[in-house]
Amino acid sequence: MGSLQLSSCGSSLCSLPFNLINSTIANSHSTLRPSKPLSFLSRGKIRAVSTSQENPSGAIEPEQPPLVDFAFVSSVLLPDQTPDVHLRQACGGQKLRNIMLDSNIDLYGPYARTLLNCGGVGTCGTCMVEVVQGKELLNPRTGKEKEHLKKKPKNWRLACQTTVGKPDSRGLVAVQQLPEWKAHEWRYEEILVDPSQPS
Repeated sequence: MGSLQLSSCGSSLCSLPFNLINSTIANSHSTLRPSKPLSFLSRGKIRAVSTSQENPSGAIEPEQPPLVDFAFVSSVLLPDQTPDVHLRQACGGQKLRNIMLDSNIDLYGPYARTLLNCGGVGTCGTCMVEVVQGKELLNPRTGKEKEHLKKKPKNWRLACQTTVGKPDSRGLVAVQQLPEWKAHEWRYEEILVDPSQPS
């Protein structure tokens, strides 16, 4: 099983297993109430005729849709000087801006007010992110990105112009939020964790 490890320069390590990003489905139960009192049940014995198994052997669990895992790293450190990492999952084929906003991830920082950003059309350049891992899942830079990011590193992208994979894509994308405002340096390492070994 893989795990994402982020370390801040000279500080302790933050190690997070990928399986922390699981979605759960809540089952709803309805209560059936008889319209007439069941007084006849008190007169006789009830005997089970047959039982049914909830999950008979050989039943196939429904396969989950393909999802892309995201690790969003905040531009500021936590009080214990470790990176503030938010783990999310989303279907591929969407703009990175939409994924971040739908997941309540800070994208604009000081430009979050309505008139300070263009609302996702690629004219202001305020939705810059640094893609640390998963560049292979992203579309190539657009003309608007080339214009706004010509003096920036190649792994910086405009979230509103960046499409993450296709609807059937799987993988990991690690994103540094607000790279111009980050107060620390960190590196990405993939470590293998043996589930049989105690941690």
